[in-house]
Amino acid sequence: MRVIIIEDEILAADKLERLIHKYDPSIEIIDKFNSVTDSSIWLGNPSNKVDLIFLDIHLVDGLSFEIFKRVNVQTPVIFTTAYNEYALNAFKLNSIDYLLKPIRFDDLYSALKKLDNLKKSLGGNQQEANLNDLGKVLATIQKNYKRRFLVKVGEKLRSFQVENIALFFAEGRDVSILLEDNFQYLIDYKMEELVDILNPEQFYRIGRSFIVNISCISNVLVHSNSRLKVVLNQNYDRDLIVSREKVSDFKIWLNGGSHQTN
Repeated sequence: MRVIIIEDEILAADKLERLIHKYDPSIEIIDKFNSVTDSSIWLGNPSNKVDLIFLDIHLVDGLSFEIFKRVNVQTPVIFTTAYNEYALNAFKLNSIDYLLKPIRFDDLYSALKKLDNLKKSLGGNQQEANLNDLGKVLATIQKNYKRRFLVKVGEKLRSFQVENIALFFAEGRDVSILLEDNFQYLIDYKMEELVDILNPEQFYRIGRSFIVNISCISNVLVHSNSRLKVVLNQNYDRDLIVSREKVSDFKIWLNGGSHQTN
């Protein structure tokens, strides 16, 4: 297995290398980097291929999450950091595990065994094909998408399954849900938060104010200026327009392909 270490502390990088070789002496450490910039340049070169990235979060020129904004990283990642407040962001990426410093061998062992088990579960004999498949599924295998929303109805609290929500919509700062039975309820979330916690295979943000459920779309119509209009299978009094810059991505989503949420 080929590995790179992205870590801005030399002693920490050397210790990590020793622990990796304690787990498996045959693992090859291809290179070490200490910055977002150098890591992004190396990972952005298609000729540079590795099977796993060990990634510290605090680097000399910023947070390592910036790497994923600059480069399309499909390689599995094990995060290493002294700060546990970044765990949620880490698991939104291709994360195998999140190891807190000082790293113990037992924790490293568990993380690498998890990677081995994931590769085996994909089957097949070609390691490169397995790792490519692994990179594609990791984004969802670690992610627990929200399944229910709790709302206040008068003096009562009610919980609604996400599958029964046709639409999330914003009016000013307020965000509400539209249920399949046409009832509407305020929820205590922002649209940007919803994008991160909803399953992107089921929900799509068509514009700043609307996130639609694919199972509740009855029709998609060609609208003016190369835009699209979404029609739900229940009544809603506002036009649901797919913004021009999202039309291509929206079509990919409708067709069952992957898309970029924002």
